[in-house]
Amino acid sequence: TYKVPFPANKKPKFHFIDLFAGIGGFRLAMQNLGGKCIFTSEWDKYARRAYFINFGQVPFGDITQFTKSTEALNRIPPHDVLCGGFPCQAFSISGKQEGFKDPRGTLFFEIYKIAKHHRPKVLFLENVKNFARHDNGNTFKTIRHHLEKKMAEETNGEVSYRVSHAVLNASDFGASTKRERIYLVAVRRDLADDEFKWTEWLDLFSKLNKRKYIKPRYLHEDIQPNAEI
Repeated sequence: TYKVPFPANKKPKFHFIDLFAGIGGFRLAMQNLGGKCIFTSEWDKYARRAYFINFGQVPFGDITQFTKSTEALNRIPPHDVLCGGFPCQAFSISGKQEGFKDPRGTLFFEIYKIAKHHRPKVLFLENVKNFARHDNGNTFKTIRHHLEKKMAEETNGEVSYRVSHAVLNASDFGASTKRERIYLVAVRRDLADDEFKWTEWLDLFSKLNKRKYIKPRYLHEDIQPNAEI
């Protein structure tokens, strides 16, 4: 029988959902912290196959099928953390950088709908380094405005988030590749109402990439030699 390499935690500390899941990078990190994935979505068929091999679960496909109505949103279970590496092609310097004009660029608003409906404690999002600078910073401002202001307006002040972000390089954390990405962490405002704790968190987050206690790792250490025939 097939043994799943990364099985779910039987006694989880928290529950999370994994959107635009790829082959499961976010899920692996969250499971290592004691979390359990209770919903996952990925469009690409090859990524979905790899995800199944890794975790024994086939992700749902088109996320918009779960955000088109209140009934559809209710099909997503309540959760503590929403994880999502929402599509980056619309913002990458290697693409046309059409942002919200590109249909892939609007998928953040599906995350927004889910967050407004389910009100998770934390949103943990990822995109390309260029995301914060795209369209002279207006794209990032729009997303921040939605989470911090517009959601409050649309819920009569019942829920909104405080947003923080940092650009981190995978090589600073033991990976054998230089991969700079922006990470957005949005904490539900009622959980971040202590200004001292919030400022302390921002200071910690901004200094993560300056930590040098992790030994550098090189690509040749991870490349397997050719098998002998």
